[in-house]
Amino acid sequence: MTITSHVITCKAAICWGVGKPLTVEEIQIDPPKATEVRVKMLCASVCHTDISSTQGFPHANFPIALGHEGVGVVESVGDQVKNLKQGDVVIPTYIGECQECENCVSGESNLCFTYPIRLTGLMPDNTSRMSIRGQRLHHVLSCATWSEYMVIDSNYILKVDSRIDPAHASFISCGFSTGFGAAWREAKVKSGSSVAVFGLGAVGLGAVSGAKMQGATKIIGIDKNEMKREKGEAFGITDYINPADSDKSVSELVKELSGGMGVDYSFECTGVAPLLTESLEATKMGKGKTIAIGTGTEPIVPLGLASIMYGRTLKGSVFGGLKAISDLSITANKCQKEEFPLQELLTHEVALADINKAFELLKQRNCVKVVIKISY
Repeated sequence: MTITSHVITCKAAICWGVGKPLTVEEIQIDPPKATEVRVKMLCASVCHTDISSTQGFPHANFPIALGHEGVGVVESVGDQVKNLKQGDVVIPTYIGECQECENCVSGESNLCFTYPIRLTGLMPDNTSRMSIRGQRLHHVLSCATWSEYMVIDSNYILKVDSRIDPAHASFISCGFSTGFGAAWREAKVKSGSSVAVFGLGAVGLGAVSGAKMQGATKIIGIDKNEMKREKGEAFGITDYINPADSDKSVSELVKELSGGMGVDYSFECTGVAPLLTESLEATKMGKGKTIAIGTGTEPIVPLGLASIMYGRTLKGSVFGGLKAISDLSITANKCQKEEFPLQELLTHEVALADINKAFELLKQRNCVKVVIKISY
């Protein structure tokens, strides 16, 4: 264990307000408090939530130090942290797991009451360990990974095998794991079932992987980007739909590939509002289950009443229903054993200084995940 008291000056990606460009600037990182850990980041990756955060979602507290996916090495710990030490390789999480509250012990939810999702951009004590020119900085959820150093509460972090590939570890800290967990833990996809996945980004490919692991025999991948077909096949889709190739609705196209009845499960991974109804309509009447994973910036979305009235189920999901310790550790172990073709996700790399380039790369059709190389 290493307890430190000095302030670290380092570089981080900062957004000063909605619509303002990102800047890479020097910031100050305070020492960790009693239950906190200061982490030297190895690498981070870009998730759609990071883009949304520059638009004021999930909070509009600026200036903000961006990033929530990543992996790093513990630099120092607070005096009450017993399970982590200097040199441990860790990934951040934005949910905790106390293993004692009503939700943790129920087996029905991963949303811990003791360590809830942080939506203020501040630490659990409502303060910040980051500042810039004397002004307080906020972060996205539980941390700020697009920074050379960050501080995070130890209840929102998972120690992983030091041999894990840094880029792959970054992917499972949010996006891929969210989709994987949605099929594994949230929907509990049954062997021999049929699945439709709307959107074949990192989250959707995670859902494909989870459905395949659970034994689904038909996995339909849906994406307007034809280049995602090959990615989907690498992770396990059996069929592919490009909605741009037909005048029919996506739900009709899914039904054509599933005996006219629809699939058993669908996963909406895009956050595109109209696709929520389509994903419901794509499932079987009376028993179909849809998991809503993708988040847009609209607080209210339209929903076709008939699509749910006929006995279908719509369920929201945060982090794919994965518990931050017990489930994510299993996912990390599978990642370490290379049970997922995560190398297929890595399409681009940028240096922290070139963070704005990452946003441009995301617009390219061949882009899946952009890794930000920080110190590896």
